[in-house]
Amino acid sequence: MPMATDTQNVDYEADGGCASTPALSVIITTPDCFDTIRSLVGALHAQTAREALELVIVAPAAASIPAAELDGFICWQVVEMPNITSVAQAKAAGIRRARAPVVVLTEDHSFPAPDWAAALIEAHRRGWAVVGPAMCNANPDSYISWADFIIGYGPWFEPPAGGETDELPGHNTSYRRDLLLGCGARLEALLGAEPVLHRQLRASGYRLYLEPAAKTAHLNFTDLARWIPYLFHSARLFAAQRASNWPLSRRALYSAGAPLIPLVRLKRLWPAAMRTQAGFAPRLYAALVFALIIDAAGQCVGYAAGAGPAAQHLAHLEYHRDRRSLHFAPRAAQSQP
Repeated sequence: MPMATDTQNVDYEADGGCASTPALSVIITTPDCFDTIRSLVGALHAQTAREALELVIVAPAAASIPAAELDGFICWQVVEMPNITSVAQAKAAGIRRARAPVVVLTEDHSFPAPDWAAALIEAHRRGWAVVGPAMCNANPDSYISWADFIIGYGPWFEPPAGGETDELPGHNTSYRRDLLLGCGARLEALLGAEPVLHRQLRASGYRLYLEPAAKTAHLNFTDLARWIPYLFHSARLFAAQRASNWPLSRRALYSAGAPLIPLVRLKRLWPAAMRTQAGFAPRLYAALVFALIIDAAGQCVGYAAGAGPAAQHLAHLEYHRDRRSLHFAPRAAQSQP
């Protein structure tokens, strides 16, 4: 499929040059300025494989990204996108400009351990098409944080061993770049619902691998006022993308069956909930059930009415968790001993 570009919304304004091909391009997005991604870039500076990394930063204004903060990497570039309407849109623009054969998605609130990049690169060298990290909770002192973490990343919560899998952590996984470019104009939509992307890649014969040596610490919501709409809109976006090619009858059937979703998902997530040992089990379990009900409501609407403005709402909720929704200092992920 042909590669799509958004020439009306993307300007390529800053490029640090590249003496040789990087092993891994790190896709970073910010809706405003460098301060939003400063902590993430700091974690990337601490990578043992830093000199093999390219940073691709998508930002509204290239001038807001100080070049001096990007020294030490094999190369970097800033993709200027003045009007970022969704996180997936910004990531797709960065992927299309990346130089490395492998790209990894990041979040401003997910902080990799020092061996993260090296472990991802090595796994791809062994032939895996898609590689995901082990997830850690960066603010484990809140039961809401744990519930949010389990909903989003429970299946990948500090796994004792890696291996081939059907699905990997959204927003934090690495891909062969050619596979993503092969999605053409659908790339942005698929990045908005990565479980759908993973299913399509598996159906095409590509293999997904969970690499426990690649760890990242994820900051989670602690503020109900931001967490509830995030749950609803992310679930709506997922359901809409999953059902994008379904007939109306099948969409109606899944929408009507949405009340069963909490039971199905709770069974899958319960082992991770039991492993948290957070010290506030009753509140954690209640919050988890509540979150699954909100998730089911979002999926019900997504199957019945499509995505609507869900991506735009998520673009406002996704960033600045450290300033607007956290009550505790984040804990960093630790490298494997």
